[in-house]
Amino acid sequence: MGENILCEKIPLRNPLMFPCPRNKCDGSSSPLLAARDFACAIENPLLQLRSRGGKKEKRPPITDHSSRRLCYCSIWNVAAFLFFSFIIGTAYIATDYKEKMIAGSLTGFANITQSFSRKSTFNLESTQSDLCKSPCKASGSEPLPKGIISRTSDMEMVPLWGAPKKKKITSSQKNLLAMAVGIKQKEIVDKIVMKFASSNCMVMLFHYDGIVDKWKDLQWSDSALHISAMNQTKWWFAKRFLHPDMVAPYKYIFLWDEDLGVENFHPERYLTIVEREGLEISQPALDPAKSSRVHHQITARQSHGDIHRWIEMMAPVFSRASWRCVWHMIQSDLIHAWGLDLKLGYCAQGDRIKNIGVVDGEYIVHKALPTLGGLDKKEISPGKPTTNDRFAVRIRSSIELKIFKNRWREAVTEDNCWTDPYRE
Repeated sequence: MGENILCEKIPLRNPLMFPCPRNKCDGSSSPLLAARDFACAIENPLLQLRSRGGKKEKRPPITDHSSRRLCYCSIWNVAAFLFFSFIIGTAYIATDYKEKMIAGSLTGFANITQSFSRKSTFNLESTQSDLCKSPCKASGSEPLPKGIISRTSDMEMVPLWGAPKKKKITSSQKNLLAMAVGIKQKEIVDKIVMKFASSNCMVMLFHYDGIVDKWKDLQWSDSALHISAMNQTKWWFAKRFLHPDMVAPYKYIFLWDEDLGVENFHPERYLTIVEREGLEISQPALDPAKSSRVHHQITARQSHGDIHRWIEMMAPVFSRASWRCVWHMIQSDLIHAWGLDLKLGYCAQGDRIKNIGVVDGEYIVHKALPTLGGLDKKEISPGKPTTNDRFAVRIRSSIELKIFKNRWREAVTEDNCWTDPYRE
């Protein structure tokens, strides 16, 4: 450490290089060589120190302008080096940070995407599960794939042989005429059916006297459905054979008596009025001049207008929607359905004042002939059971009316979830 260190200013060969490259300094082999370069770089041009034998000697200020410029240049070069080092380092750090941020963002986006994908998959599975649990399938059809389930049917007959024929008219465009008939009214029934022949109407006959074969000579008989059960009313047949799912393809259901005159009735015109007025439950008016009996005067034809409001059970016409409601209201054991007409407003699919009516523009005649439960007096013989007497039928009907009213009253009382929309 007792070496003499001499640091003299040596003109730079290249001013762009570091100001003190390996100058001619004594003791170049000294361990302080590295410190020398740094000392030379920051040397004060106004004060030079010389070390000789441990003594410090003050040198006069440097007056050489070239040497001063070189020292200034050295300082600026060092500053420039440090500045560019800072810029490069900052750029590197910024690039590294940016790469980390991008990597983090990509990772975060990937995590969000994966999370969204998992949620989407979960939501899809949940939706599919909810759809599978939805009450789309009819009770009892759960083990079957949805596409094979046939929920409705119709009354169309299909031939035993040949390829299935494509229907020209879909069932939804057709209507259904259903009547309880006896062979004694064959002629009247024939006229009624012929009125509907051109109106795309399916015919269904309920034979309450058990006689079916004697109808075969009528031209439309083979295309009609014949169902036979002894001494049963049209309401008994309707409850058992006109289930809403069976008649769902039909737009309107005519559930008529057999003793009606239809000389002034036209089904197409009638339905035009019904649809225009928005009637869900209707019936043609009765001609009071020709009808032998009008049960309710309000059902009699009125001379002004096309419709007025009321309905009876003699010749009702139900829309598809209203029939689904009415069918559920028919009591299986109350086969005369007395009192049912008083509650039809609940099945009117809305305002019963607007949606139920008698069509005056198309009217019929009630002949009041002895049919089910009634016999011609000349045919009554001694010993004939009194249960076949029409009077006995009316007594049974009156009893059913009381039963129906009681059941309605009890149902209203017991059902806490039901609100009467027509409460007085």
